[in-house]
Amino acid sequence: MNAWLPLAALMLGTGSVALAQSIPVSEQLSPGGDGMVVPAEPISSEEPSGLVTVESDLQQADNVTGVVTATGNVRITYPVKQVQATARQAQYFTKEERIILIGDVEVTQEGGNRLNAERVTYLVLEDRLIADPAASDQVFSKFKIQRTAPLEASP
Repeated sequence: MNAWLPLAALMLGTGSVALAQSIPVSEQLSPGGDGMVVPAEPISSEEPSGLVTVESDLQQADNVTGVVTATGNVRITYPVKQVQATARQAQYFTKEERIILIGDVEVTQEGGNRLNAERVTYLVLEDRLIADPAASDQVFSKFKIQRTAPLEASP
């Protein structure tokens, strides 16, 4: 689902997984309760910041398991990709490089891309997104298909 590749960038940014794992989980939380900020690729003066912001009622990090959990009114913002996600809970499993959003998940991107599900799992290494519906419901997605090359006219 290439239309949802920005979700990967939303959560971590390409290449940031190793960087995020090299920093103790406790240091990935920003001081002062402003929300969790997972560092992305190094910032150059020519590129906008790749920071992802996570806001929630509660955030916990476990250095033993490598799991970062945000619960209650979770809002994730990645301005560079113009992506936002909301859920009741978000978990980042650093060892498995897996991100799970649970509970009334909505992922939106400027331009009209949208995904609604009860649970969304992003497998970072496989660059794969799995969306599961609530019981007796369906997953909803709306995305713009962009052609990479013009179609050739047949003779």
